[in-house]
Amino acid sequence: MLTRLTPDLWTVNRRQRLAGIQVGTRMTVIRLPEQRLWLHSPVALTPELRADLDALGTPCFAVAPNRYHHLYAGEYTTAYPDLQLFVAPGLDIKRPDLRIAGVLHDTGPDGWRDCIDQVVVRGYPMFNEVVFFHGASHTLLTSDLVFNIQGDSPALTRWIFRAIAGYGRFGPTLFERVMIRDRATARVSFQRILSWNFDRVILAHGHVLERGGRDALRRGYAWLL
Repeated sequence: MLTRLTPDLWTVNRRQRLAGIQVGTRMTVIRLPEQRLWLHSPVALTPELRADLDALGTPCFAVAPNRYHHLYAGEYTTAYPDLQLFVAPGLDIKRPDLRIAGVLHDTGPDGWRDCIDQVVVRGYPMFNEVVFFHGASHTLLTSDLVFNIQGDSPALTRWIFRAIAGYGRFGPTLFERVMIRDRATARVSFQRILSWNFDRVILAHGHVLERGGRDALRRGYAWLL
């Protein structure tokens, strides 16, 4: 169930439908010092996944990284009463039912600040996505800023992503071009992201990009930069 990418970095892939389209989804697990686990974009917490997480360490933090990646976050605060959930700006208003420890900003809380960097992508208010950088593994963590839908996806998924210019390649779709409302503000956020020394990009929908991530992101958003 857990796929190990580096000694302290794992992913969990799950099936997920959006408006009837199979797009898949992915959670990332980072092990911090003292066996503390940090969970990005939580997926459904099955008994098997819980056992796997407990074998790695103690889930201490979870992040809902944008206004749409939040469906299963409450399962983790219920299962782990000491876990602290941090959410993207605006999600605290959208999901007042969640037990939220804080809203994400451009600087992480003390619990992970020394290991994981972050930035809120401004100018894209529909998502308010927060992007993270794990320096030890040179990994960028995104949710809906980029996609990497390939030929192993269902036929309908491939058709839809062809229609929005997002099939068969790593990068944004036409949707991001339309929905980024303030390009100048968004550009500042992307300039900070591109200042990080990342190679791998873990994204929510599609294949993980293991190499050349920074150049690929720069090419994908050349129209913005």
